[in-house]
Amino acid sequence: MSEKFDLSRRRFLGTAAMTIAAAQFNGVASAKARSELSAFDGATPWLNSEPLTSTGLHGKVVLVDFWTYSCINWRRQLPYVRAWAKKYAERGLVVIGVHSPEFSFEKDVANVRWATKDMRIDYPIVIDNDHAIWRAFNNEYWPALYCVDAKGRIRHSVFGEGQYEQSEAVIQRLLSEAGITGGVRDEPISVDARGAEAAADWNSLKSGENYLGYGRTENFSSSGGARADKPHEYSAPKTLGLNDWAVSGVWTMGREAIALNQANGRILYRFHARDLHLVMGPAGPNAPIVFRVSIDGQAPKNAHGFDVDEQSNGTITESRMYQLIRQPSSVVDRLFEIQFLDSGVDAFSFTFG
Repeated sequence: MSEKFDLSRRRFLGTAAMTIAAAQFNGVASAKARSELSAFDGATPWLNSEPLTSTGLHGKVVLVDFWTYSCINWRRQLPYVRAWAKKYAERGLVVIGVHSPEFSFEKDVANVRWATKDMRIDYPIVIDNDHAIWRAFNNEYWPALYCVDAKGRIRHSVFGEGQYEQSEAVIQRLLSEAGITGGVRDEPISVDARGAEAAADWNSLKSGENYLGYGRTENFSSSGGARADKPHEYSAPKTLGLNDWAVSGVWTMGREAIALNQANGRILYRFHARDLHLVMGPAGPNAPIVFRVSIDGQAPKNAHGFDVDEQSNGTITESRMYQLIRQPSSVVDRLFEIQFLDSGVDAFSFTFG
């Protein structure tokens, strides 16, 4: 992604994510709304739909959702957007997912197409690889929701997770203003979110997202520090402080990701959270890549994530977010370790929940 975007501000953790909104619903419309919606004119390609335009959307209530498919915050928002799209489609709501990628692998339309199918998304998706729509909305965050009324005016926006009942109430009100009534119960939806879509354990969360490329990483603790853009044999310290991380083995740390050059390299991270995820993928076409995880030097057992089996093993088959740990109880500081039995993996970022 172009560095003109302030990526450090793009996501929220903790209870703040559930309370921040750009504008409460008060009937005040965006003066730029028409030009913002016109960003869809000529945008391509589209998934699940023929191209949509500002003219075709006139008279409809539109919910615009900015996303990128490896983002855990968006994954936890997705079940609500998916449910709204289904519930209000017959009343005229149009949900548009704007896929504005963060990492380079998310610019591959084939990857987005795979994610759309895997995550059961059937509402229209527009690919925004050059971030033209992102800029038209003056957006800065993933995820970001914009509620647009039938006259093409932005009436409500929410950045980050949360405010689901409030957002649904806005959708209902805008549909009512548009003269579309009846046929749908007005009680807010209830979702049964599971796996990566389950809400974070905010009360236990003391670890925030961290990148593994030198462009944005924090708390890298391998001896000698980072060596940018060249292979180097790293070693991990005997102990790590909370939210410190390290690698061992031969790695190349790039601006966006860290790449393993020889088999049996390891990444270590001391964290405090129920869930631990790692965005990673094969550096080339030679997948699959086998890995093994541990917590405090032991097999995670019933604390293994969706992408790890009961023997602590997993396989990288595509570039995406992998859920590696989900602790059922006793969330305390833990030392996570992942060992890659094959070379050729790119690791991008840790996220928690």
